[in-house]
Parts: sequence; C-alpha cells; structure tokens
Amino acid sequence: MDFPIHHNQNDKRGIFYMKKENETIAELTYTLENSIMTIDHTEVNPSMEGNGLGGKLIEASYAFAKAEHLKINPLCPFAEVVFDRHPEWSDTRV
Repeated sequence: MDFPIHHNQNDKRGIFYMKKENETIAELTYTLENSIMTIDHTEVNPSMEGNGLGGKLIEASYAFAKAEHLKINPLCPFAEVVFDRHPEWSDTRV
C-alpha cells in the first residue's frame, strides 16, 4: 500500500500524515525548537497496522530533518526503535 505523505508545520509544531479517502490513517507529530525536531507521537490506524506506514513517516521526518539541517530527538518509543534500527541516521540524531 502506498499513500502520499503530507506535511504541515507552523512555528513550533508539525505533522506528517497519510490519508485514505478523507480519513487520516497514520500520523507523526513533532515539536521544533533550537533546530531540534522532537518526534513526540506516531500513530497508525489499527486497521492499517502492519503495512509499514509508521516507518515511512519516520523515514519522511528523517529526510526532512536532513534537508533542513535539523537534529532529531526520537522521544516517541516507536521512533526511537526505528532510529535504533538505522545507525546510518545517527548524523541527525541528538
């Protein structure tokens, strides 16, 4: 399953999310302060779990942080596990 990843950000908060029709099926939220992006929440709709959507959101947040020269604090337990599985992402990890 492939769903486009959307991104919205205001001054200090942001969200990456996927929609199926009009329903949000996966989301990752973060705060941004002092060039540190703190991922505080990742959630996938239970009916869509097991399809790798959460991991795709984490990957999108990593790509965004790298492009924007930000560091990432994976506070969310799921995000922390994904970052632990990708030691090559350590260049952005706080």
